[in-house]
Amino acid sequence: MYIDTHLHLNKEDDVKKIIKEATDANVQKLVISGCDKKGITEALEISSCFENVYTTIGFHPSEVIELTDDDIIWLETLITSNNKVLGVGEIGLDYYYGKENKEKQLYFFKKQLELAEKLALPVVIHSREAFEDTYNTLKEHKLKGVIHCFSGSLETAKLYIKLGYVLGVGGVLTFKNSRLPEVIKTINLNNVVLETDSPYLAPTPHRGEINYPKYIPIIAKKISEIKKISTKDVENITSSNVSRIFDLKI
Repeated sequence: MYIDTHLHLNKEDDVKKIIKEATDANVQKLVISGCDKKGITEALEISSCFENVYTTIGFHPSEVIELTDDDIIWLETLITSNNKVLGVGEIGLDYYYGKENKEKQLYFFKKQLELAEKLALPVVIHSREAFEDTYNTLKEHKLKGVIHCFSGSLETAKLYIKLGYVLGVGGVLTFKNSRLPEVIKTINLNNVVLETDSPYLAPTPHRGEINYPKYIPIIAKKISEIKKISTKDVENITSSNVSRIFDLKI
């Protein structure tokens, strides 16, 4: 059984078809990421309708401009009243377009990490052009979780792993100029979970197309080639990692 630990679905999508195609591809469990108010509400609604669908919810750094402390209270209420929520995320820092709202990003990143600590939940971390601040902030909190869409260096990977995080690996691994293969070759597979981030970042040979959770086996096959192990081993190890991080029975 494969698990897609990070995808985006909303009510406008053909949800039943996407889930069925994933299941047919042996992607038996899906974790939807809800990262703004609309996305959070819809992720909870969709996960409530399908036994094999779960969610992580939190406010993406791009959402902080309009956020208030009341939104964090709202988030806590949703988490504590829904047993399909596996963690807080995706949350983090994103300086790709600039650092004009850096302080507010940091404030709400820390607030959500504190919420995860309070609720004893793992976190899903988004970090773009913000490694130093992300890493230093995570060091202040005793949490476990996933570094979503990891595409950094081997050194960066080792630092996150030392903190107790696993790396979310998706379609970027299959891209021609990706440096991820060298990272995957070196690190222990116990530190990796699979994700698609669909509908974004479809793996080769579907790059540039809409991504789907049914493509998880493509990522697994690439890992098996790099590590020189069977795809069944990739399936078993990465699913076990998900179970450990999210306390999810498989």
